[in-house]
Amino acid sequence: MVNMDDQKQRPKVLITNTGVCEEAIDLLRKYCDVVVNETPTRDAILSKVKGVDAIFVKKPVIIDKEVLDAAGSQLKVVSLVSRGIDSCDTDELKRRNIKLTHLHDENATAVANSAIMLLLAASRRYHECRLAIEQNAWERENRQWMMGYGLQKATVGIIGLGNIGQAILKRLIHFDVKRFLYTGPKEKKEGKELCAEFVSLNTLLEESDFVIMGCPLNNETNGMCNAEFFSKMKKKAVFVNVSRSGLVDQPALIQALKSGDIFAAGLDVMTPEPLPVDHELLKLPNIVLTPHVAFKTRDTMKHMGNSTALRLLRALNVQM
Repeated sequence: MVNMDDQKQRPKVLITNTGVCEEAIDLLRKYCDVVVNETPTRDAILSKVKGVDAIFVKKPVIIDKEVLDAAGSQLKVVSLVSRGIDSCDTDELKRRNIKLTHLHDENATAVANSAIMLLLAASRRYHECRLAIEQNAWERENRQWMMGYGLQKATVGIIGLGNIGQAILKRLIHFDVKRFLYTGPKEKKEGKELCAEFVSLNTLLEESDFVIMGCPLNNETNGMCNAEFFSKMKKKAVFVNVSRSGLVDQPALIQALKSGDIFAAGLDVMTPEPLPVDHELLKLPNIVLTPHVAFKTRDTMKHMGNSTALRLLRALNVQM
């Protein structure tokens, strides 16, 4: 165990960028010597990482071989303020016997709420409505104008029934949804408990009125939402992604929205981030976009920071 009475043995921790809650930083400083990198450029990271025992990683920083080489052989822990681990070279970490910690369900509530917000906004054409108001094109006498789709008696498909997928499903139960479908590597007992049917991906796409991405990004899921994927969805279907942008072949999604192969989409993640102001996604009326903020509530951010700090300290075997 690390002896905190011996100040010479205090571990050194680099926090890769600003925006971490003060409570988490204070917790780390109680047991470690902490360096907060104020300018998260590549050069700054490579310069300040030298000699640290642990790295507290906040996106968009990437931890790869170059960063690990710069840190040195004493590096013991990399802790991510995220659920996904695609920002790290995990093979290189294993080769060097460096511990990796990441979040689990700390942001599930906030992300699930945001997913439902995007689903409702897209299905009810709220972006189109806003554009119509701005353009003085409000058709008050036309009762068919801006007609959208509701959740009542609908079929909702969730790709990936993890913590976030389950949180979404639990909330949608109260919207009088007729049927829940999910797919993934294997059937889950939580699915049965929530009265969701485990089906193939093809069945989910063909039968769902709403398709929500809740799976992690890996070699198997990278780019899975391609032209073939969207062609199997209903023309009235709504697509929602609050997981990872890499799951989606973005040009294929844009084409599906333009051609009417699907009705609408709601995205919290996209490529690139930030999105250029002249990007094709911003020209589409049938899409609702948020700038990767699904998890960003004050309470959630605080919880994520504190949980990451605790995991880092435990991985260092700090006696608290």
